Amino acid sequence: MAAVTAAMVKELRASTDAPMMDCKKVLVEADGDIAKATELLKARGIAKAAKKADRIAAEGLAGIVIAEDFSKATVIEINSETDFVAQNEGFQQLVKDSAQDIYDNQPADVAAFNASAFGATFQAEVIKIGEKIEMRRFNTLTADATTALNGYIHSNTRIAVIVTAKCDSEKTAKGMRPFLKQVAMHASAMKPSTLSYKDFDAAYVESETVGRIEVIKKDNIERARLGKKENNVPTYISMSQLTDEVLATAEENIKAELKAQNKPEKIWDKIVPGQLARFIADNTTLDKEQALLDQDFVLDDKKTVAQAVSAAAKELGGTAEITAFIRLEVGEGIEKKEEDFAAEVAAQMG
Repeated sequence: MAAVTAAMVKELRASTDAPMMDCKKVLVEADGDIAKATELLKARGIAKAAKKADRIAAEGLAGIVIAEDFSKATVIEINSETDFVAQNEGFQQLVKDSAQDIYDNQPADVAAFNASAFGATFQAEVIKIGEKIEMRRFNTLTADATTALNGYIHSNTRIAVIVTAKCDSEKTAKGMRPFLKQVAMHASAMKPSTLSYKDFDAAYVESETVGRIEVIKKDNIERARLGKKENNVPTYISMSQLTDEVLATAEENIKAELKAQNKPEKIWDKIVPGQLARFIADNTTLDKEQALLDQDFVLDDKKTVAQAVSAAAKELGGTAEITAFIRLEVGEGIEKKEEDFAAEVAAQMG
């Protein structure tokens, strides 16, 4: 049997980043053959990862790559089990490298990424880090000459957003890029899940209506208890429900109330639009929560995002309309496992 020297252990550790004792152990098993020892470490690293397969990776980081000419952008999410590992420099570099590889090579999906040449590198880095780490998702948007594109990654590196807008000209598209970064920042903060109320399924809107109205009613009970002004209780929650007939009825009700208040009919045209706008606002709470274009823009809450984009394009002498956005937030939709620490320690000791 070949003698295992300190130099051999050092060489194996340098090439694999595996713990010292593990390096020594596999070198003994491999009779000093470093290549064989390396394979043993890889195999055991994979086996160790398999034992962690039932653990939930809900921490991690987002990544973003934006072309210098703003023609393309990619966002990714890589999950880890713990935030501690997410702060590891090796993990952070893995996220950056993965984002760049996906931006460059555009794999079709996570399976294709894992099967790629870089996917093998990814798995090797996971073994080094020694925790369950997963490429969860990624997406890319592209832009032609008359499409503006930009993105934003939040300072905590857990939220990444890219946005595109179709413009009337190349000049407008270039001019809109800084504003689209503001829209991406808005999306980061306000968590829209879809572009427009038009994207909502009718059954989903119907299922949400009763519950959301009940929440407002319960909130009003608390507001009344605290002596605060109560919110108007809506009948609807989305613009998709506000048909021409519904809006016509609302307008007639407003006019009837003005008549009951003895407001001169000659000033109704100054009052009705504002009250109708308020009716729409009160009856579109789902849109304002979940649909990007219909949300109040954080930098000017007197405008929706759609209106703010249109106004910004008009200042440039053109037109623009947001066509797509992608927002990734680390851990979104993953149900974290609540651990009983005492039970976990007992299990480890068993």
